[in-house]
Amino acid sequence: MPTEEQHGIKEHSDGRFGFVPVQTRSDRFKSVNVADFAPVTGREAVWKLSPVAKFTDLTGGDLDGSVYPVESTPAADITVVWVDRDDSRIGTAGAPEERAAANAWSSFDQALAITVGGEEAKEITVTRAHLGSAPRGAHTIIEAKPFSQAVVILENVGDARLTENVEIILGESANLTVVTLQEWNDGAVHLANHFASIGRDARLKHIVVSLGGSIVRVNPSVRLAGPGSDTELLGLYFADAGQHLEQQVYVNHDAPNSRSRVTYKGALQGTGARTVWIGDVLIGRTAAGTDSYEQNRNLVLTEGTRADSIPNLEIETGDIKGAGHASATGRFDDEQLFYLQSRGITEDEARRLVVRGFLSEIVQQIGSKPLEDRLQAAIEAELRGTEEK
Repeated sequence: MPTEEQHGIKEHSDGRFGFVPVQTRSDRFKSVNVADFAPVTGREAVWKLSPVAKFTDLTGGDLDGSVYPVESTPAADITVVWVDRDDSRIGTAGAPEERAAANAWSSFDQALAITVGGEEAKEITVTRAHLGSAPRGAHTIIEAKPFSQAVVILENVGDARLTENVEIILGESANLTVVTLQEWNDGAVHLANHFASIGRDARLKHIVVSLGGSIVRVNPSVRLAGPGSDTELLGLYFADAGQHLEQQVYVNHDAPNSRSRVTYKGALQGTGARTVWIGDVLIGRTAAGTDSYEQNRNLVLTEGTRADSIPNLEIETGDIKGAGHASATGRFDDEQLFYLQSRGITEDEARRLVVRGFLSEIVQQIGSKPLEDRLQAAIEAELRGTEEK
């Protein structure tokens, strides 16, 4: 018989037929306590496409939750400080739906709080580079005060075995861009859940860029909580041989006249390169006037790769402006290659141009010219098969 620890099921509504699978994305079990989740087996819906045997220390083991070294660039009206677990903002954007996130939540000593104020545009980069190889849990808060605007770049480099939660809170009419950049060393493992709550007439652009690391799993979950709220979720990933890059995206339209756009694009090359993208969009009963669209595109460069792409759309009200989803995985367009080669460009260079053009759609929307230039160089390095990033 199923037990209450086997989350992903719930009691049948008539009370007579035992348990049935959870049907609506918002009904998933949530808890900040790791003990409320059963040990991960890999058969759970949230883990079935992940190499769970390679990070059992993060899903169930003891974690180092102490503070760690961070560096940040100076920025007016932005503070970066450590806060205690009883900070009133913790838990306001979301809660874990799986064991690794709950383990991080149960383990952290203090949270890193990035607070954005002021109505002038500004940019800050917060870098983590010395996390080491021991299993670690972490928590980050990013708060954008009402009417503030900023670009916040979370830069991850070096070694790590990390599971973490990031809470993003936008006040009324705030305009915030959050870029999470994963350029870890080759052996790093990074499991992250980003929870965002968007207030009235506020706008969040959330960008996931995953290039380095052995296993990288970044799952954004966004609740459009206020009328007129808006989000754009973008992702760029490039998986090499043996790399596992995963992202499970959830957009919850919970307020009227809200808007969302989701665009993730990735490339795969080398034996064993693996990517996973799952996109869930829920348009709730209270979300009249919703405008939503999600898409995922994957470009396969060599044999021996695998890309899983699963878009899902749930609509609980008929009063919407529009909603749709799309997914595609394929190889080079032969006509594009022929066109370039007919103008004297070599085949290798033509392939690089096609891939750069394919991924540049995401890079060009970041809004930070130095970071955009750096990512274009990193993509070129991936294509040339060099170790440079």
